[in-house]
Amino acid sequence: MSWFDWAAHELAVVRGAGRLRAPRDFDAAGPEGKLGPDARPVVSFASNDYLGLTQHPHVVDAAHRALDRWGAGAGSARLIVGSRPVHSELESALARWKGTAAAALFPTGFATNLGVLTTFAGPNVLVCSDELNHASIIDGCRLARADVAVYRHRDLEHVAELVAGAAGRRVIVVTDTVFSMDGDVAPLPDLLALGRESGALLVIDEAHAVLGPDPGPLLDDAPVLRVGTLSKTLGALGGFVAGPGPLVDLVVNRARPYIFTTASTPADAAAALAALEVLCSPEGDALVARLRAHVDRVRSGHPSPIIPVVCGDESAALDAAAALLERGLLVPAIRPPTVPSGTARLRVALSAAHTDEQIDRLVRALGERALA
Repeated sequence: MSWFDWAAHELAVVRGAGRLRAPRDFDAAGPEGKLGPDARPVVSFASNDYLGLTQHPHVVDAAHRALDRWGAGAGSARLIVGSRPVHSELESALARWKGTAAAALFPTGFATNLGVLTTFAGPNVLVCSDELNHASIIDGCRLARADVAVYRHRDLEHVAELVAGAAGRRVIVVTDTVFSMDGDVAPLPDLLALGRESGALLVIDEAHAVLGPDPGPLLDDAPVLRVGTLSKTLGALGGFVAGPGPLVDLVVNRARPYIFTTASTPADAAAALAALEVLCSPEGDALVARLRAHVDRVRSGHPSPIIPVVCGDESAALDAAAALLERGLLVPAIRPPTVPSGTARLRVALSAAHTDEQIDRLVRALGERALA
């Protein structure tokens, strides 16, 4: 069988399962725009631009100024001649924000998890990983060829049992802080305590943690690495790891996704730095408070802007998404294998950029279908 025949067969399998996907262009600058080739007007509840900073004037202006000063690309890896002053400034600002000694930039959040886990995990290391961790964590563990023990979702007793059974071995506990399909949160204070008591390295992926939980400033001797992204809360593109100086230095010297890739564009770094300035200002506090209010309007007390509406089977989720789209509301249906069989859902993602009227439209539409 030729490669073309094999690819055609594999695509037929995907198509037969009703799971063939393709990108849909969304012509938009913010939540409202035109979807697909027919330019259907919609309000998107699918983006990770949680604070609306992709369109903030200070952020956009910083990207423009970086383009004028340094051009479109870095032209080289960071350790050759690709590092610009804005990269170093952003790393220092990220470390201050996270309360750590150091930080290192990566091209994406996915690459960050690959780089961190392949630096510290390996054949003689036990990695304890939450069963609902992001694909980048799963792939990082695989790439590291580590001994991986998957613990039950958010089950502190299970992970403590695994750590206790690894006497004499180095241990990594890795978790999302906010889980991307359910929007629930890890038991972070307990995991931090477990790490301190056991000496395990705790790796926390804070990609979606715009509303917390926040472990607060970490002492330089705390065995914790904080992985983050520049593409969600900060509205740009890239990833980073923040933590104790020696651990971050080892990442810089060992992580292949850091070493063997062109540095992130100066415009992306400048945009993220400007977004961080906004986030750490009174305006940032107001944006976070606005997002929190939107979440409470849709589902009171929910801990994150990711709100799942579980429909059960795939057809029910697809029908619900189609009905909402008819009302001009883009809410994606998430199906297996992204989520477990029988838990197909709508995934609502809220942003401070949504207007009160847009949130009201969503709440009414969900309520009419008895989905909220």
